[in-house]
Amino acid sequence: MAEFVVNTPVVTPEPLVEVTVTPSRPIALGRHRYQLVVVDDAGNRSAPDTVTVIVADQDAPTAVIRAPRITAFNRSFELDGSASFDAGGGRIVQYVWTYLGPEQIG
Repeated sequence: MAEFVVNTPVVTPEPLVEVTVTPSRPIALGRHRYQLVVVDDAGNRSAPDTVTVIVADQDAPTAVIRAPRITAFNRSFELDGSASFDAGGGRIVQYVWTYLGPEQIG
C-alpha cells in the first residue's frame, strides 16, 4: 500500500503497488496520471511510462422515500425524497416519482 502525493516518487522493490484510498484521503473524481520509471541492477533508468486512471462514480445512489402511513380521505399529502443519498461521491440532481397504483392484497 502506498499513499501517493503529487510529484513525490514512491520507491518499491516489488512490481505491484496499491494506491491507498481512504475516506480521509480520497482521490477526486476525474482523470489522474501515474508514471513508472524502472531501474536495473546496474543503475540504468528507463524512460518513463505513464497511464491515465479515470476515477468515476460507479455506485448507484440510494433512494429513500418518506410518506405518511395514514392520511385522511380526499386530502393532499407529501412524499419526501430528501433522505436519498449517493455514497459514491455524487449528488442527487433529479427525483423521478411514479404512482404504482393500489396495493394488491392477498
